[in-house]
Amino acid sequence: MSTVSTFLYGGNVHANGIRQHYLRYGSPTDAHAGRDTVIIVPGITSPAVTWGFVGERFGTTFDTYVLDVRGRGLSSASDTLDYSLDAQAADLIAFAQVIGLERYSVVGHSMGARIGVRAARMQPASLVRLVMVDPPVSGPGRRAYPSQLPWYVDSMRLAREGTDAEGMRTFCPTWTHEQRQLRAEWLHTCDERAVIASFEGFHTDDIHADLPHVAIPMMLTTAGRGDVVRQEDVEEIRTLAPQLAYSHVPDAGHMIPWDDVEGFYRAFGDFLGAPLTARVDDPA
Repeated sequence: MSTVSTFLYGGNVHANGIRQHYLRYGSPTDAHAGRDTVIIVPGITSPAVTWGFVGERFGTTFDTYVLDVRGRGLSSASDTLDYSLDAQAADLIAFAQVIGLERYSVVGHSMGARIGVRAARMQPASLVRLVMVDPPVSGPGRRAYPSQLPWYVDSMRLAREGTDAEGMRTFCPTWTHEQRQLRAEWLHTCDERAVIASFEGFHTDDIHADLPHVAIPMMLTTAGRGDVVRQEDVEEIRTLAPQLAYSHVPDAGHMIPWDDVEGFYRAFGDFLGAPLTARVDDPA
């Protein structure tokens, strides 16, 4: 038996002055009617396609869009494009407006979580929930993000030259062959200038100042390994956002669904309006 795919199509929209590429997952019927749409915003060097397996699972329960953040994948990139957090947050809000979403939740991983926080601070009426998955808690006067910039820059240069799964092994030794193969295929689509700007923004943008201005329900999901979010960080975020729900995936590193995919899905509970259902096999 084969697994039924929830992938519907990929597309592009013109929103916030740029081309935004996305992948859409869900049901071709109205099976998810009555549930809020989910927009997944990946991290600093993760084009949408690398989160396709997550989109597949979300698509069993929700109408789901996975975005290529500007400067990644098939979205706009250039030598002059604004790669700031404010621009990325405005992209997210504009994307939802252009495709006509009346209610949507954002699930942001790492950089994507910071984009979600900044967008939520702007209080768009249609954004109803935010899930922050292992967000960098670095910022002005705070400890540095644990990853180092050369890890990104060197791997992107290798990808631009052309490499394969084995070439990615040095950078991602714990990943599976399939995960490294996909990264080798798509990493060259990440604009080096965009990635450097976002990495520097991890240390100059103060998302903690945004949190008290976020009025919608929020969930924080953290990894047990990787040292991105510590327990004292969780407690600080709780003081800034008292409505915070919290979940923890102890057996995963920063790329949580890469390490413990079922633990990742369980961590959501019914926060998004319904639990994430298991994949079903095609009876044919």
